[in-house]
Amino acid sequence: MARRFLASAAALALAAVLAGCASSPPGGTRSPAYSRLSPEQSSDIAIHALGLVGTPYRYGGNTPEGGFDCSGLIGYVYTHRAGVAPPRTVAQLSGFGAEIGQGDLRTGDLVVFGRSAATHAGIYVGEGRFVHAPSSGGTVRMDSLNSRYWAQQNARFRRL
Repeated sequence: MARRFLASAAALALAAVLAGCASSPPGGTRSPAYSRLSPEQSSDIAIHALGLVGTPYRYGGNTPEGGFDCSGLIGYVYTHRAGVAPPRTVAQLSGFGAEIGQGDLRTGDLVVFGRSAATHAGIYVGEGRFVHAPSSGGTVRMDSLNSRYWAQQNARFRRL
């Protein structure tokens, strides 16, 4: 009985350490947020999103074969890796899950851009980077939240 308890405690401690490795550098506001996704699901979401880098952009696209727009990419990854079907539009994604601060980001969280209305979204993959389907003629790619362009955009963060 004691061995099982110690093994469970050790597994929880390991999961906490690994989850900390996936967080971003300190900064932003701190806000606790409950997560329906396990650390494994969050990690799977990020890994799957990274695997789709290079897939062509297509407005309204939601499959690797047909291409992706930003919300189609998010829907595909969340559905296939977490069994969760997020809303289809960026406007609807801006209210999906719980709002979190940038300092609380972990892999699998959503990054939603836009001033008064949401205009773009991606999946946070760790170390200040996110995967998204940016524009016509482009491909799914990974960018840094700290790059010259993205640092000037109004980013908000969501967790399911």
